[in-house]
Amino acid sequence: MSRQVPPAVVLIALLVSVVVAGPLLSPYAPNAQLDIIALRSQAPSLAHPFGTDAASRDVFSRVLEGGRVSLALAVLSVSLSLVVATLYGAISTLVGGVVDTTMRRLLDVALSIPRLLVLLAVGALWGALSFPALVLLIGLTGWFDTARVVTDELHALSTREFTVAARAMGVRGPRLLWRHLLPHLLPTLVINASFGVAATIALEAGLSYLGLGIQAPQASWGTILRDGAGVVQSEWWLSLFPGLATVFAVLACNALGDALRERFAPNHVPSLATSLAASLAPSSSRTLRP
Repeated sequence: MSRQVPPAVVLIALLVSVVVAGPLLSPYAPNAQLDIIALRSQAPSLAHPFGTDAASRDVFSRVLEGGRVSLALAVLSVSLSLVVATLYGAISTLVGGVVDTTMRRLLDVALSIPRLLVLLAVGALWGALSFPALVLLIGLTGWFDTARVVTDELHALSTREFTVAARAMGVRGPRLLWRHLLPHLLPTLVINASFGVAATIALEAGLSYLGLGIQAPQASWGTILRDGAGVVQSEWWLSLFPGLATVFAVLACNALGDALRERFAPNHVPSLATSLAASLAPSSSRTLRP
């Protein structure tokens, strides 16, 4: 009997399909100025389903392009965070002793610093940041909580029977980590990645809205929202459609994380409302606690 596909998987598949197929679905180039006079700030129509902006650019095409940019930024920065967090937790666990204690205390200090304040300070000091710089900035400020979870999980796994047996057989260091610990840690990383992508999509939209993230004329959901910030009543479509896209993406990633957590850790399943609220917080705390 085949197992039913979870709705979260359908949502993610739909999101990824639309984002990947964006260049094929876009009727116009995202930055193309179609007619600066006749097509300026046009309401949604059959020719332009999401309307046009003040520069006569097709908003539907820009929302599709913005989805590619926002999702790519989220996936790359979360991947960087997971790599750094896993390396940090692995070193702390394998070395142990004073090094482990010191590294844990350093994590506590790092977690006490509000992430959003760090991002705002860096954005204010450096001004416009390139896409790779944003990936590094978001990725290198978002791994602390995941590192603590990874460290706790690896410590718990290091006392399990299969790890003790491997050590008795002479397995040590990187081989113990690679062959015996990381395979059991993988579900935790995947769950945290799903929640992390949701949080980063919302974070990027906020930073771009403030002018500290993706810079115009590059399309992202945050920059489109910024274009409509002062004209919400007269040009409501500039805020509605990228806002709905952001909410849908965050909900889809959180729903996937909840489904994965229910599958691999049924005793640690929060409500979807709690997941969404945590993902929209300045510093993501959506992590799996062992």
